[in-house]
Amino acid sequence: MNVTVHNIKGESTGRTIELPDEVFGIDPHEHSVWLDVKRYLNAQRQGTHKSKERSEMSGSTRKLHKQKGTGGSRKGDINNPLYRGGGRVFGPRPRNYDIQVNAKVRKLARRSALSAKAKAGQIIVVEDFSFETPKTREFNVILQALKVAHLKPLTVLSAYDKTLYLSCRNIDKASIAPASDLNTYQILNAGALVIAESAVEKIKENCV
Repeated sequence: MNVTVHNIKGESTGRTIELPDEVFGIDPHEHSVWLDVKRYLNAQRQGTHKSKERSEMSGSTRKLHKQKGTGGSRKGDINNPLYRGGGRVFGPRPRNYDIQVNAKVRKLARRSALSAKAKAGQIIVVEDFSFETPKTREFNVILQALKVAHLKPLTVLSAYDKTLYLSCRNIDKASIAPASDLNTYQILNAGALVIAESAVEKIKENCV
């Protein structure tokens, strides 16, 4: 698949670049995408939820009244879950939500997500660019020139660039990532992918 390379002014450079078919031209495998997105979202959960059960409550363990002869129901201690202020029955406990997904399945999911974006025409390749100092306004101007500022754009670089990262982080709904850290959820969550020209080969290395 050949796509036009744009400059930071949003204009065509007259050049094209080939997006590898094995990464950007496959039939999306929906189940692997579902698995990888589930893995990513599960990994974001802290799993630190905790409620006190009966044995952990602060309160006397004295039996409230004798078992029989009162005309009322039998009762244990004040920490009974049936009472207000008592322990909770089967409450949440700290746990790890991580699930394991094979590396080959994760790569297939990334290729599927990229192919879906390519088929939808949501990929723009731009010449490599950088700033000497962080400039949020100039970064926003580039996104507007490429007509993706309103599309929740994800800019993919060949390597981490702190200056560009600082320039992008305050722009609403825009995000930036090096090709080596690209994941399925990021790709699907973006309305448009702005890929630096030198990042195409890095993406291929990360997905094949």
